[in-house]
Amino acid sequence: MRLDIILENALVVDGSGGKPYPADVGIQGSAIAGIGDLSGCEAGRRKDVSGRVVCPGFIDVHSHADLAFFRDDHDVMLTPLVEQGITTFVGGNCGMALAPITEENREGIKTYLEVFTQMDFERDVQWDTMGSYMDHMDKKGLLLNSAQLAPHGVMRISALGLSDKPADDKAIAFMQKLLEESLEAGAFGLSTGLQYAPGLHSDTRELSLVSRPLSACDAVFTSHLRSYTSNCLNNAIDEVARVAGDNNIRGQISHIFSVPWTGPVLHPLALKVIKWLARHDRAAVQWIPDALLDAEMNRILKKVKTVRQAGIGMGMDMMPTTTGFTHLLAFFPPWALSGDRQAVLERLQSRDTRQEIRKDIEQGRPIWPHRGKNTWSLNLIRQMGWDALIVMAVNSEKNKPLEGRRFTEIAAEQNKHPFDVMCDLLLEEDGQVLAFETMSDPDDLFTERYTFPGIKDPDTMISTDTILLGMGRPSYLFHGCYPKFINRYVYQLNLLDLPAAVAKCTSIPAEHFGIRYRGVVKEGNYADLLVIDAENFRTQATFADPRHAAEGLDMVFINGCQVVENGTRISQGLSGRMLRKNSQPSPTA
Repeated sequence: MRLDIILENALVVDGSGGKPYPADVGIQGSAIAGIGDLSGCEAGRRKDVSGRVVCPGFIDVHSHADLAFFRDDHDVMLTPLVEQGITTFVGGNCGMALAPITEENREGIKTYLEVFTQMDFERDVQWDTMGSYMDHMDKKGLLLNSAQLAPHGVMRISALGLSDKPADDKAIAFMQKLLEESLEAGAFGLSTGLQYAPGLHSDTRELSLVSRPLSACDAVFTSHLRSYTSNCLNNAIDEVARVAGDNNIRGQISHIFSVPWTGPVLHPLALKVIKWLARHDRAAVQWIPDALLDAEMNRILKKVKTVRQAGIGMGMDMMPTTTGFTHLLAFFPPWALSGDRQAVLERLQSRDTRQEIRKDIEQGRPIWPHRGKNTWSLNLIRQMGWDALIVMAVNSEKNKPLEGRRFTEIAAEQNKHPFDVMCDLLLEEDGQVLAFETMSDPDDLFTERYTFPGIKDPDTMISTDTILLGMGRPSYLFHGCYPKFINRYVYQLNLLDLPAAVAKCTSIPAEHFGIRYRGVVKEGNYADLLVIDAENFRTQATFADPRHAAEGLDMVFINGCQVVENGTRISQGLSGRMLRKNSQPSPTA
């Protein structure tokens, strides 16, 4: 047998969670063609990887990297992903994707996508259906593999425009049809973004009925939950479980976290205490008993376990950071976001309306679900404070110096309230502003400590929530999520062993999302492989200085093609593939 490449003397961590073992790994074409003693095989190239681990490429189950696909240089934008070992990502998350595009309510879809991506919709969108979008990307070429979800938010706009009304039977039938077409094209499931318009205007009945076509395809229902507020989180998980249970499908809770809420009377004091502990993080994690630090995440895990015991296949992913990020308008009450972009910006120009919005932020209560005017269930500014928000990305050169700065800091300099700074910036940027949110300093030890049970949980997957659009200050996870996860939680803190950590990033997501022939080092699977110096696989990327490639990443193979050498992309070729759930031939077929 003649192989293209043999990786000799590897320690194989195969992604299954099983014990590592020594072996040679052979690649032929796009396939893993041999594992074991391959010393007697001919090879076009041999590489001695003694002292190195060979493992599957990482599968990122919650990413928005697909929102860069309209760009001619999308592979350049997404290079940080392969330079940290990601070989496959699931796109179309949070109810947002670049397809399907319908003639019905096209202007609403245009507004929705342009605000987030800063694309020129009429120039850049060269497809309509999910199928034509996938075909377009096949011709264009992909840097890494992508599995796509059908986006509920886009499909809801197709059916109802930017209406905040519940979907009637006609609209539900229209969304079902779009979902069926997307599944026939190869989508892996349906995604929802229930914190954001238009997804927040849906109810559980709509979600359950729209999701019916998923059952026949054994596809997944994913959800950016309606709320991550501590007092509403059980309801939000129950909603996903209801949709999954009604349709006998798997559910997925996207990027799980919990934001505390102790009620309108106690919360101001509780928030001061939490922020004090976060500022004194090292002392706090020593003083406070582990049981108390673990309590909230253990509560979430127990809730998910109860759902699974009821026979519902429920997955969950987590970002290894405590600093979130999203569109700035996501921090505003839902009523202020109704209509198109122009309608929203006109409200921000009115001083009286600004005062009304600010009042609802400062006095609103997170009540399940968001139906009342100022009772939306994820009022992050009230729950985390005005000082929790940091400018992530703007479009204009004028405001670039604001990126990475807190709105409260800018407000003090401009002698304004932080809310007025937000409104003025949104107006100057035509609504296109992204923001970080963090309880204290990014990734303080106290806030990080509560995530440990989820990090250790064997079934919780690891994700990046990537938004790489060539603008602003990226999250350091976009450059260093997986090296941080491996180095910090395996080698620094000993929360996991290496095989368990790798499984959370490879075989577990592949199985849950139905991605075949990937996620495990196995003969006959695709050669999506990493060669890493495991103990030195790390990142220098930080919140303040995010753009660093991984250290200790020797090689990355995607579909048998080497794309990274010593942490740097070496091939300008596009060896990734648009995956289709309903057509996943083996590499040897």
